[in-house]
Amino acid sequence: MVVRSGPSEFELPKGALLIGDTRVTNAEGGYYEQLDPSTGGFLASISMAGNAEIEFAVETARDAQQEWRSLAPAQRRDVLFELADLLDSRHEEFSLLRSLELGSPLKKEKGANLAVEYIRYFAGWGDKIGGATIPVFPGKVLDYTVPEPYGTVAALTPWNGGVVSVAMKVIPALVAGNTVVLKPSELAPLAPLRFGELCLEAGIPPGVVNVLPGGVEAGRALVSHSGIDKISFTGSAATARQILSQAATNLTPVVLELGGKSGNLLFADGDLDSAVSTTIGTALAGMSGQGCVLPTRLLIEDSVYEAVEERVVEAVSSLVVGNPFQEGVQAGPVITEEACQRILAVVESADREHHGTLLTGGQRIGGSLSGGFFVEPTVFGEVDNSSALAQEEIFGPVLSLIRFRDEEEAIELANGTRYGLGGLLFTRDLARAHRVSHRLDAGSIGINSFPPMPPAAPFGGVKESGYGREGGLAGVEEFIRIKNVYVDIDRS
Repeated sequence: MVVRSGPSEFELPKGALLIGDTRVTNAEGGYYEQLDPSTGGFLASISMAGNAEIEFAVETARDAQQEWRSLAPAQRRDVLFELADLLDSRHEEFSLLRSLELGSPLKKEKGANLAVEYIRYFAGWGDKIGGATIPVFPGKVLDYTVPEPYGTVAALTPWNGGVVSVAMKVIPALVAGNTVVLKPSELAPLAPLRFGELCLEAGIPPGVVNVLPGGVEAGRALVSHSGIDKISFTGSAATARQILSQAATNLTPVVLELGGKSGNLLFADGDLDSAVSTTIGTALAGMSGQGCVLPTRLLIEDSVYEAVEERVVEAVSSLVVGNPFQEGVQAGPVITEEACQRILAVVESADREHHGTLLTGGQRIGGSLSGGFFVEPTVFGEVDNSSALAQEEIFGPVLSLIRFRDEEEAIELANGTRYGLGGLLFTRDLARAHRVSHRLDAGSIGINSFPPMPPAAPFGGVKESGYGREGGLAGVEEFIRIKNVYVDIDRS
């Protein structure tokens, strides 16, 4: 199938599993019919991994592990730099793929560029990870540490993460000398499959990176496999609990990057226009609210609440929603028909049960967009922070406005969920900014702007938003275990 968008033309990746350098079709898990969320039409037929393919992939990855870990660190570094260069040269294709699979506006799509930055950052650590000497009995004993790979890593990425999420998990694992079995969501597997092909093209040996789209059964088979030495998962807390239970059989260590309900605190002395544009641009436009760290709760100081509410409604009402390939579109569809129906049900329930006042949106978009999975950007005002609207991760274009009296109440409301992934605050008072950020229960805090997730910065959550970190040196260290060696020199 050939897809054309303006001057660009490319062939979609085959919907086949990649195990070693073999494309596997007719897999045990059957096929998944992937739909274009913008039109509801057929996009691709995806082979789904079953138990047999998971077994084959883990065995293949383990067979490749010794060769990969035995390469000089600088060799691994260089081949990963080559991968970054290849991805950079194909960034337009990956942007098109993401817009096709997710419906995110093409003009705003920068995921491939960010993935390139992550690969280059992590690759740079390839020849800089070393051990340490331990002072025990100088001259008599040499005690030192050796950083070693875990072995074979299971990486489970979400449909909304695209190639960025793949790079954040796969590349640091490779830098450390691990091999990887990557299971992307079946809802958006095309970009990860193409990424796997680029790995081979870059010179990464077959079996080091294996890509197997699959559903629940494939995920269960992968994380419970005795040949998996470390698990990295991004997704919901409910799925994470299942993974922890399954991984417990082999005591496999797990890194979890889970959901969020990020509090966005707007104080009266903050830049109101900047806060409103940032909130709408991240929580409603772009990914249409389908992101774990997006600031979907806007907490507004009482004295400016009405003014901010008015600006939000005016700005949201003018958002352009439509086909991601059309000029001027700011927001696209949600991922599936099921997601569309779920979001509409949440909005209807919140309106019926008076969790807040429905200010704008809340309906499915019809007309020329009726075939796709489009929900109007939606805003609720005067939201009760204890309601499901403010407590549950909706994963759709729904923004809650919440009023607070003072700094203490703002912190209490922001921390008043079971999540702790991200936080945002707008104020011109630098002392307050540091004081409040120190007290927010979140893994990442943005002050006066939304954090762009630079590769050198660690990313992750607290509470039910998970544990462990992606990004930065901490993201590499997640895939390294430390061995201690004690040498008695006098007896040697």
